[in-house]
Amino acid sequence: MRAVVTGGSGFLGSHLCDRLLAEGWEVLALDNLITGDESNLAHLKGNSKFRFVHTDVNEPFRVEGKVDYVFHFASPASPPDYLKFPIETLKVGSIATMHTLDLAKEKGAKFLLASTSECYGDPDVSPQSESYWGRVNPVGPRSVYDEAKRFAEAITMAYHRYHNVDTHIVRIFNTYGPRMRLNDGRALPNFVYQALSGQQITVYGDGKQTRSFCFVSDLIDGIYKLSQSDEHLPTNIGNPTELTIYEFAERVCSHFPNAPDIVFEPLPVDDPKQRRPDISKAKRLLHWEPKVSLEEGLKTTIAFFKQQYEKASPAR
Repeated sequence: MRAVVTGGSGFLGSHLCDRLLAEGWEVLALDNLITGDESNLAHLKGNSKFRFVHTDVNEPFRVEGKVDYVFHFASPASPPDYLKFPIETLKVGSIATMHTLDLAKEKGAKFLLASTSECYGDPDVSPQSESYWGRVNPVGPRSVYDEAKRFAEAITMAYHRYHNVDTHIVRIFNTYGPRMRLNDGRALPNFVYQALSGQQITVYGDGKQTRSFCFVSDLIDGIYKLSQSDEHLPTNIGNPTELTIYEFAERVCSHFPNAPDIVFEPLPVDDPKQRRPDISKAKRLLHWEPKVSLEEGLKTTIAFFKQQYEKASPAR
C-alpha cells in the first residue's frame, strides 16, 4: 500500500505517517510547513519507505506512480494559526480538498478527510453525535476554520456520490500528545508553556466551558480503523471524558511543584461552551474506544514539552 499524507509534518500528520509505516505502507508526506515542522519527521530520515516533499496542496500538484490512499490532513488547526492564516485555511479546506480528491479519483485511491468537531460549532446539545448538524456562526472569526471543514465534508461526499470515490470522514475532537507545538495557542501547550516560564496560567471566560481530551495514539488508532472500514459518513473520534477548562488547568498544574496562579481572561468570540463526542458509532462500527488515561497522557506529553523548552532555552 502507498499513501499520500497531506499535512504530513504536522502534529497529527506525522503520527499518522508513523502508523502507516508501522503497518508496512509506503508513505509520501506533503506539507508547505506554514504550521508544520519538518523535525516531526526527522526520525524517518533514511527510511526507504518514506519520502517528504515540500509543496503547497492549495496549488495544482502531481504524484507519480501508484497511490492507494490519500489522507488529507493539511490545515492550520489551532485558533491562533487559522486566525493568522485565514485565507490559507479557507483554501486548504476547499481548493486543496478538491485537488486531493482529484488525485484519489485519478489514481483510483481511497480518500480520508481529517475533519473536526468544530463542525458542531458552539453546540446546544451534548454529547455531540454525528446526526447533530451543528450551530456555527458562518461569518465569525472562527468561521474560516469551521466553514472550511464543513465545505470539505460536503465536497468529499459529493465526490463519493457523483464520482464513486471511496471516501471516509473523521471528525477529530481535542487531541494532545508529543509533537504539539509548545505555546501553539491550544489549552494544554499554553498551560504548560506558562507553567515552565513562570507566567500565570491563563483560563478564558469563567473556566466552566468543557472539553474532552484524547491522547494522540488513541486518535490515530481510531483513524486507521476508520480508513479500513466501509463507512463513508462522518465519524467522531475522540475521548468522551469531559472536564472543565479550569479543572484541566488544575490537572496540568498538579505536575509542577511551584505552579503559577490561574488567572481569567475574556472568552474569545464564538468559543464553544461544550465539547464532548458521542463515540457510540465508532464503538459499534470500528470496535474502537480510547485507552490512554488523562493522567498517563499528560505525564508523557508534559515530559515532551519540558524537553522542547530546555532545547529552546539558549534562544530565550
